[in-house]
Amino acid sequence: MRLIRRTSRGRSGRACLLGCLTLIIPLCLPLPGQAVALPVATLTTPLTGQAPFGSIKGRLVWGGEEIPPVKVLAAKGQAPKDPNVCAREQPILSRELTIDPKTKGVAFAFAYITRPKGSNPEAVKALIAQHPKVELDQQNCEFLPYLLPMHQDQILLVKSSDPTNHNVRLTPFKNAGVNQNLAPQGQLELKLVAENLPIRVACDIHPWMHAWLMVFDHPFFAVTGPDGSFEIKGLPPGTENLVLWQENVGFVLPGRGRGRPVTIKAGEVTDVGEIKLDPAKVKPAG
Repeated sequence: MRLIRRTSRGRSGRACLLGCLTLIIPLCLPLPGQAVALPVATLTTPLTGQAPFGSIKGRLVWGGEEIPPVKVLAAKGQAPKDPNVCAREQPILSRELTIDPKTKGVAFAFAYITRPKGSNPEAVKALIAQHPKVELDQQNCEFLPYLLPMHQDQILLVKSSDPTNHNVRLTPFKNAGVNQNLAPQGQLELKLVAENLPIRVACDIHPWMHAWLMVFDHPFFAVTGPDGSFEIKGLPPGTENLVLWQENVGFVLPGRGRGRPVTIKAGEVTDVGEIKLDPAKVKPAG
């Protein structure tokens, strides 16, 4: 009889447990068409491949009171070579030191992270998908754009929109040198690996022509705009080293090529403020 009573209680206990679950489970499940309310921890936890990123922004500005005059490399209609094409419609001005008189912003400087600790593969994929090739054109006997950053998985397309012959000469460090003539409407495609320093691009036919190219193995780079502003987006949280390079001065920040440590927070913009270009370090433009 004892055995029977124990068995009966066991069955009764199991029945009670099943009954309780039957009552509880419907209360946990949503009604048809009702949204599921996830726990707070789940909502704040990033999904794989969707980790929150931050950015760094700032502005490179002229540190002096007086703004140096812009040097004219070729007056309109007075180019020393091919004047029927070069500077035919507008003068060619030096861009080695380009300062906005209103904001004192310094344009044409590379802003980038050196040897980043974090990565953002999705940003690289998006960059390559949107811009598999980057273009460096020759117009009015000038290279456009004057500063061109690119990822090593992109292809550099050098072309000429001028109705005259040009030359393309690259003097890189890790990559093989390039010295090739380019006919009117001609094109040249190059595949380059990342470099630690900017690469000078020149035209030997028109000696005033040059530009700067920088190749990265990550997507954390930008170029200062007309007002000197820049923003590097898609940075993983943590401390990274920011570098600013301007042609006339070289490395702008005290850390030079090692950069200046900046802490990035997820979902936030870290503003490093105004960074002044020391006039004492500037050489005459042109």
